Amino acid sequence: MAISRAQMMKELVPGLNALFGLEYEQYMDECQMIYGSPEKSTRAFEEEVNLSGFGSAPVKAEGEGIAYDQSMENFTARYTHETIAMGFAITEEAVEDNLYDALSARYTKALARAMAHTKQVKGAFLLNNAHATTNFRAGDGAALCGTHTRADGGTVRNVLSVATDLNETALEQAIIDIAAFVDQRGLLIATQAKRLIVHPYNQFTATRVLESEMSPTVFQNAGVSAATNTNAINALRTNGMVPEGHHVNHYITAGNNKNWFLITDCPDGLKHFERKAMETGADGDFDTGNVRYKARERYSFGVSDYLGIFGSGDVS
Repeated sequence: MAISRAQMMKELVPGLNALFGLEYEQYMDECQMIYGSPEKSTRAFEEEVNLSGFGSAPVKAEGEGIAYDQSMENFTARYTHETIAMGFAITEEAVEDNLYDALSARYTKALARAMAHTKQVKGAFLLNNAHATTNFRAGDGAALCGTHTRADGGTVRNVLSVATDLNETALEQAIIDIAAFVDQRGLLIATQAKRLIVHPYNQFTATRVLESEMSPTVFQNAGVSAATNTNAINALRTNGMVPEGHHVNHYITAGNNKNWFLITDCPDGLKHFERKAMETGADGDFDTGNVRYKARERYSFGVSDYLGIFGSGDVS
């Protein structure tokens, strides 16, 4: 239904001082801190297959033949692109009789803001559902952050064993656990944390944990000061364990301060595919004189290798 004069009576008469409600600032593209730059897609969906690789090489006894190992396809991650679209229409009379501004310019900005908000919400969806299998599952059918069964029958865990508030000790343990990641056949892989993603609730804690020169907890626990204990350094900062620092995602709806995430340098982890970039258009209807505006784009968010993320949190 078109926006008519009935929806903007105050804009049709003199004496209005200001129009407000459509010019709010918005947060930056926070999806990029989770997924990196989007990858282009030319199909209705994208699939990426996890391969198991080989196990440890055995000792060959003298005179015996070489052992031959096998690899297999383990699981498939599928990215199904969604079409996101919205529009609005304005009657010819509303455009003619409005006394204060160009309606199309004002509402076009509002449309762009609505489209951007939707993308950020969808980008945070994986984190908001990382600890359950109700709304989202990794390619192997398990929760994104949980315990995963490997091709050799073992398991690998990309979540803290117990959900823990963000603190120095918990973050150190997460980094230790990431260093113990193994592949589908149990071979150790060299993986490190890149950046920390937190809810706004945890932004100040994240700053203290990552950027304090001295340990933010040792002094408190030991009852000493920086002047008397120069060995109580902040090992996380000194060793550069989270090189890209922390980033706040305002679209994480789980306000529980136990929910925080580390993005690792594992290749082919969390991904954002762009099938069709944002397109806008406008046209007029000859019979009614209404002018219609629309915005449309196609994209998907998902994960190929679950070792691209490590989390703390629970379903609550």
